[in-house]
Amino acid sequence: MKKLKIGFVGCGGIAFSKHFPALAKLKDKVELVAFCDLIKDRAEKGKKEYGDDGAKVYTDYVELLKDKSIDVIHVLTPNISHSEITVAALEAGKHVMCEKPMAINSAEAQRMIDAAKSTGKKLTIGYQNRFRSDSLETKAACESNELGEIYFSKAHAIRRRGVPTWGVFPDKAKQGGGPLIDIGTHALDLTLWFMDNYRVKTVFGSTYQKLKDKPEGNQFGPWNPKTFETEDSAFGFIKMENGATIFLEAAWALNMINPKEAQVTLCGTDGGAEMFGAAYADQGYVVFNNIKHNTQVQTQPSQGSGVFGFENTTHLEQRDAEATQWIDAIINDTEPLVKPEQAFVVTQILEAIYKSAETGEVVHLS
Repeated sequence: MKKLKIGFVGCGGIAFSKHFPALAKLKDKVELVAFCDLIKDRAEKGKKEYGDDGAKVYTDYVELLKDKSIDVIHVLTPNISHSEITVAALEAGKHVMCEKPMAINSAEAQRMIDAAKSTGKKLTIGYQNRFRSDSLETKAACESNELGEIYFSKAHAIRRRGVPTWGVFPDKAKQGGGPLIDIGTHALDLTLWFMDNYRVKTVFGSTYQKLKDKPEGNQFGPWNPKTFETEDSAFGFIKMENGATIFLEAAWALNMINPKEAQVTLCGTDGGAEMFGAAYADQGYVVFNNIKHNTQVQTQPSQGSGVFGFENTTHLEQRDAEATQWIDAIINDTEPLVKPEQAFVVTQILEAIYKSAETGEVVHLS
């Protein structure tokens, strides 16, 4: 079998913590042949630690895309450039995995979808939280209709003091926003996927920048208030066309004791599901609730098997499962689990929350 040749645009933290090590385990299927970053030393480091024989280093992604032997591109750059690089890669004949969020607005996300359709190349977005064992258990319960009609959900992405102090996270121009677009996007993706409901009617939202001058106690060290340009918390009220309601909460810093990140609460006519624990630290679990024999019952499943051949899925294995299903989708010409049309709706809602917060008005989506 011919191995897929993969190139990377962006060699920062997410590349080294997620994409490089996951794909390095698939050497029977892939070769890591091109590393591009504006900071050449980062690309050199990626090549040295993960590159196959003959791997090349670039500082300009346009030059990388000229290599016709490359089959797949992973776009791992700041949010502002996701659409530009993804579209260019698709039009150069490459399949593309783009990190979350899909884009900084829906117009740019639509261009990515259009490029994928016109070129016939595959496109997926990096929502690895779908591959956690508690996520898979929750999705299975929803698909088997154990919860009945899900008419209310909460998408949780709350940190007490967890502002990322590396990279360009607080840079609004490069990221398009703060915790809403950074971690809120994961919680919202899970919620819509569980509900299998992507038809949005209205969005109302608020954003706050209340704690930028209070950097004390941050788990990643103090941030610089002078360069903290984004919101520190955001909240959205989302009404779906079928009448269902989603409440989204996202914060890097919020004065509350019990944070929840990349987790969801689901309420249906026949039961509910709520995620607990530190999912980001591989300690998440789901509790289902319903009524049996006129009695309130709660059930916590034992840790189920993983997905795509991985048992007892952990945080490290999430990235492995995500990478495996993506590469297999290309090899077998099947759809990736995360479809760009789904990620587009996530982008639409995030954009609408920001717009509503700015105008104070409800945003209507078609």
